[in-house]
Amino acid sequence: MKVQEIRAMSDDELSEELLKLSREQFNLRMQSATGQSARPDQFGKVRKDIARIKTIMRERVSSDATGQQNDG
Repeated sequence: MKVQEIRAMSDDELSEELLKLSREQFNLRMQSATGQSARPDQFGKVRKDIARIKTIMRERVSSDATGQQNDG
């Protein structure tokens, strides 16, 4: 998933995507534990997508907080 795609999402969509990716990460770990892992490259992709989404969510929260402090 590209950064531009993530930035275009709303906060609710980001939360849903984060939940979906967390479930996918869990499923990949379970598949790996049982020896069924067919796509080992997916671990890194999912982990990086989760990090990208969390970073953008954090940026939005911090920009909202600084915007409110400057208006006061």
